[in-house]
Amino acid sequence: MCSPSGPTRFFFSIIVVLGLSGLAVAQRAASDEFGPVMTAYLGYLNNEQEVVDDRASRKEITVAYYRRNSNRIQALRQMAMRLVRQSDNDYVPELEAVTVDELRTIFEHPPKPALFRPNEVIANKFRYLGAVRVGDTFYLFARLDPYEQAELLQHDTRGKTPPESSSATGQRIGEASTRSRRAVPR
Repeated sequence: MCSPSGPTRFFFSIIVVLGLSGLAVAQRAASDEFGPVMTAYLGYLNNEQEVVDDRASRKEITVAYYRRNSNRIQALRQMAMRLVRQSDNDYVPELEAVTVDELRTIFEHPPKPALFRPNEVIANKFRYLGAVRVGDTFYLFARLDPYEQAELLQHDTRGKTPPESSSATGQRIGEASTRSRRAVPR
């Protein structure tokens, strides 16, 4: 095999350096656009993609599994970027991306996707964010934080009679527990 001449080698190295500097500029632009939380989340998704790529290269997973998980990661990336850009807030909720046949993994009784409405709370656990089509159609949900869940449960039970079931201490579910003060003799 013949080796390239000096000027050809120099020209080739200039092209490589310019290409790599272009990648560095693109990465800096993404980190300038987003705050530390979103940048960390994008880094997490990149790491997840590397794991999937590595497992595929070692033939540990099928092509269909690789394709679906790569598409899921891409859907999560798109939704996270959309949320942060729309809210102008560097906050990413815990996101779940599932296909129709995976709805049972997050819902005991999966609802029909045709009935989903954006920002609708489903099963007092998830807020439906929308569908993203990357290969498959992924339905994206944000897991409600415990405070949002408690507020929804309190709102749901406010107009109803208290449930008949009680906890082991005889206290009704959802009631706040308080201890009576101990009287100290003088």
